[in-house]
Amino acid sequence: MGEGWGGGGTRRAFLTALLALPACTFTPAYAPGGPAQSLQGSIRVDDPSDKNGFDLVERLEERLGRPNTPRYRLAYSITTKPVGVGITPDAATTRYNLTGQIDWSLTDLSGTRVAGGTVTNFTSYSATGSTVAGLAAEEDAALRLMRILADQIVMRLIAVSGTLP
Repeated sequence: MGEGWGGGGTRRAFLTALLALPACTFTPAYAPGGPAQSLQGSIRVDDPSDKNGFDLVERLEERLGRPNTPRYRLAYSITTKPVGVGITPDAATTRYNLTGQIDWSLTDLSGTRVAGGTVTNFTSYSATGSTVAGLAAEEDAALRLMRILADQIVMRLIAVSGTLP
């Protein structure tokens, strides 16, 4: 008979691992005293210059809070590109992937870069139907893309939050 939950080996290993958990040094990022707690309300994101920038800043402030007393500045550069991926036999494009890339940099108040990088991702939308429906689908895809990319930036900020000055 194999060792599943009915066998003693797997259950014993699970219980041993469960008991060892409190001994690890894991601390939730946003817990009191956690490394990412200091990010809340301390990052001033550059003002948006277009709809994509507005959607990005909105999501970053939703996740990180609006800055009360900013300690850091987050600068960014957004690049998006629609790529036709669904093409009919008569050469009409019916589906697009909207690719996006954001180069970002976090600096302290003295202007010293403390973190940064590039995040990339994509979303898709359908171009079938009316012109209005196609434009609405494209706008919705752009909003989703900016939210995805903002979440990626926040994850990277959380990952380095313990090393920030």
